[in-house]
Amino acid sequence: MVERIDPEALSLKDKVVYINRVAKVVKGGRRFSFSALVVVGDENGHVGFGKGKAGEVPEAIRKALEHAKKSLIRVPVKDGTIPHKVTGKYGAGRVVMLPAREGTGLIAGGPVRAVMEVAGIRNIVAKALGSRNPFNTVRATFNGLLQLKDATTLLKRAGDLEDKEEETTNEEGKDA
Repeated sequence: MVERIDPEALSLKDKVVYINRVAKVVKGGRRFSFSALVVVGDENGHVGFGKGKAGEVPEAIRKALEHAKKSLIRVPVKDGTIPHKVTGKYGAGRVVMLPAREGTGLIAGGPVRAVMEVAGIRNIVAKALGSRNPFNTVRATFNGLLQLKDATTLLKRAGDLEDKEEETTNEEGKDA
């Protein structure tokens, strides 16, 4: 379960990933509007994305920014990279993300690169497979980032399991 993060407490940087002109055919011709895909982050493990649609580009970007601030998640960043390999999936798109050593840099293309930059991940190797749609690629990236577990969470979970195992063995010993 993802907890809500207050965007006001963070100094967020935004990056426009994609702007698309959308046409709607009506009786008198075509009506044009714009959709914008924006990612925001504090370059310290918090990142979110949003989509906005409006008649003008600046208005679409503003709406996307509002939506992105509402969808902030926390990403475990360890020494400027991710803690382990992960594959995010959304629709036909997949994004494979591999941790990298210090000095490797950000090896990722387009939408994935934008997400990693604002998340504060400086060393990673990532590859987008399947879909070339930026909306689906960003969603697949977020799906992968949500799967990441940091070491303390895993140790807590393992510790909880060990405590439960000890309790069950103690109870079994008392019955005998």
